[in-house]
Amino acid sequence: MAEHRKTRFTGRRGLRIALFALVAVLLLVVGLGGLAYWKLNRNLHGVDISGQLGSARPPASTDGSFNLLVLGSDSRAGANGDLAGGGTGDTARSDTAMVVHVNQTHTAASVVSIPRDTLVARPACTGPDGKPVPAVHSAMYNSAFEVGGPVCAVKTTEQLTGMRMDHFVELDFAGFASVIDAIGGVDVTTTVPISDQDSGLQLPAGTHHLGGQQALAFVRTRHGVGDGSDLGRIELQKEMVKAMLGRIDAQGLATDPVAVWSLGDKLTKSLTTDSDLASVSSLVGLAQTLKRIGPDQLTMVTLPVTYAPSDPNRVAPKNPDAQQLWAALRVDQPVPTSVVSEQPSNPAEASPSARASISPGAAALYRGAE
Repeated sequence: MAEHRKTRFTGRRGLRIALFALVAVLLLVVGLGGLAYWKLNRNLHGVDISGQLGSARPPASTDGSFNLLVLGSDSRAGANGDLAGGGTGDTARSDTAMVVHVNQTHTAASVVSIPRDTLVARPACTGPDGKPVPAVHSAMYNSAFEVGGPVCAVKTTEQLTGMRMDHFVELDFAGFASVIDAIGGVDVTTTVPISDQDSGLQLPAGTHHLGGQQALAFVRTRHGVGDGSDLGRIELQKEMVKAMLGRIDAQGLATDPVAVWSLGDKLTKSLTTDSDLASVSSLVGLAQTLKRIGPDQLTMVTLPVTYAPSDPNRVAPKNPDAQQLWAALRVDQPVPTSVVSEQPSNPAEASPSARASISPGAAALYRGAE
C-alpha cells in the first residue's frame, strides 16, 4: 500500500495559544489588582514532582533549553463525569500528551504529541495510596498517569525520551469545556464527516461553531476520524488549538476585563502544574521566557508509531524515526526532516505508518480498540 501524501502541519500557531493563552490572561488579570492575583494563586494546584522523583532522572540541561510535559486528564471526578461520560472508576489517565522542547536561546520550540495507546516501558512508581507500583515492560503510555498520577507520567516520559521534564501542566475535561464557553465557543473546520457514538459527536464535513461540550467531544473523538486510532484525534486537537487562538484574536477578549477575569478564574481552577510553576508569577515568568517564539519558530509533530507486533490493538514507537527524534531534541536540534515529512495533512490521513505491513483484520482490531 502506498504511503499517504504527507505535508508539514501548517497550524504552528497552535502551541502558542496552548502555552501562552493562560499566561497572557494571567498577565492581564494581575492588572486588575492584588485581590485578583491572590485569588488566582489560590486556584492553582501544584505537585512536587522534583521532590518525589529525587535524583534518579535525566540531568537538567545546562545550556538554557528546557522541556515541558502538557497533559489532558480524563478524570471523571466532580464536574468531569457529566461531561466525559463513561467511567474510569476513581482513576484518571492522560487523554492527551505533548512534550514541548524549547531551545537554548528560547527562540524556537518543538512539540511532540504522544499517542495515548503507545506501548512503552513503564518504570516502577508510587500509587496514589502510597503503595509501590512495579515496573512493566510493555504498558500503554497513558496508564502511567492512571497508576501513579503526574509523578509517574513524568517519570515514564523521561524514560521514553531520555530528557528531563523540567515542568508539567495538566488540564481536565471540565476546565477545557469551561474555557471554550468562556471565550464564546470556537469555529472548527473538518475535511471529513465525523460520526462517533462514543463521544456523541455528529458533524458533516465543513465549518461548525462549537460550545464547550461539543468542543470537548471534538478533541476526544477517535472512532469517527481516519482509521479510528488516536492519531486522527491528535490532528483534531491541533485544529482546536488553532480555533481557540482565532476566537481570542477575533473577539478581542484580551481587552475585556470581565472576560479576562472569567477566563483566568476558570483556567486556574482546572489547572495542575509542578510546584515550581504553581503561581501566577511563575507562569508570567514562563510567558516572558517564551515571548520570542512565534509561528515560524514552532514545529508540531506526532511521535512516529507503528502497529505493535505484540498487540495489534496498540501502537509502538517506530524506530529508528522515534529514536532519532528524541536524540535530536536531547542535543537541542530541530525535529528531523524525515519526521516532519511524515505528518498527515488532515485527520483522515492519520494512521500508523506500518499499516501496509499487517493484515486487514489486525488493522480492524486497532480501529476498534479503546
